[in-house]
Amino acid sequence: MSTVTHSSGRTRPDTEPPSGPPTGRRAKGAGNGLGGRFFNGFSHLFLAVWAIMVVYPLLWVVMSALKTDSEVIREPLSLIPDALQWDNFARAWTAGIDSFFLNTLLVLVFSVSLTMLLGSMAAYALARYEFRGNRLIYWMFLSGLTLPIYLAAVPLFKGVYNTGVSLPLLGPNKHLMLILVYVAWSLSFTIFFMHSFFRTLPDSIAEAAQVDGASHTRTFFSVMLPMAKPGLISIGIFNVLGQWNQWYLPTLLMQSVAGEPKHQVIAQGLIELSVNQGYKSDWSGLFAGVTMAMLPVLIVYIVFQRQVQSGLTAGVSK
Repeated sequence: MSTVTHSSGRTRPDTEPPSGPPTGRRAKGAGNGLGGRFFNGFSHLFLAVWAIMVVYPLLWVVMSALKTDSEVIREPLSLIPDALQWDNFARAWTAGIDSFFLNTLLVLVFSVSLTMLLGSMAAYALARYEFRGNRLIYWMFLSGLTLPIYLAAVPLFKGVYNTGVSLPLLGPNKHLMLILVYVAWSLSFTIFFMHSFFRTLPDSIAEAAQVDGASHTRTFFSVMLPMAKPGLISIGIFNVLGQWNQWYLPTLLMQSVAGEPKHQVIAQGLIELSVNQGYKSDWSGLFAGVTMAMLPVLIVYIVFQRQVQSGLTAGVSK
């Protein structure tokens, strides 16, 4: 085969390779493209069906809260009421939802705050400092994720009761004890989540802060904790959802007199309202109460959904 010499001294064949049909690799890629489009279409269809399965029950609850009792019984699956009955919410609120809301907010404000503070401090120390027993303490915290709360029901109740004998503020039917139990119940997952997040933060920033004279406490609160804001928001949302929907622990520890919403939280209150429907038949009021209990957590998640997603993917992206 003859060659052509260029001024650069390089040679190349005087003929170009003939163009032909696509190679086997390209043909295979074309097949993958068709399969990829089919898979994308199937996944979108599946997500659309899943969205309907999730959204429809929520809309059904909200629209049932705007119906009359006869409409709820006569047309239970219909989403469009004949007339919007806004007084259902007022009736549910005065039936005890107001007390349930206030009790729940009181407990959550202190329990979530303490959980985030103690959990982030423990996770930071375990993730950033090496000391004897570090891994043992970490795995002890993680062991709490494997223990169902139902197995600890009897010793937990006896411990709360015995503590209340000597310390009345920490006895049964006291919100302070419920707050402390919530904190202990939520610490395992909080430490597990924040431990992984703190390990992704660069060491150079903490070292620079300490070179400038910042103490370990100042470095944590002024430098590292603000950098962990996406993770804090994510785990905070999970704690709010978990403690807002918690029913077993309040029922175990808040043994209020039947029909007295003095100490009950929102999950207990909804159970009591549903039981009372057998005597009152106020189904529209029940749906209104469920709607009022459901909307706050939905609004919180919708407002902070971007922060939750960024917090969950921060460790992977880094």
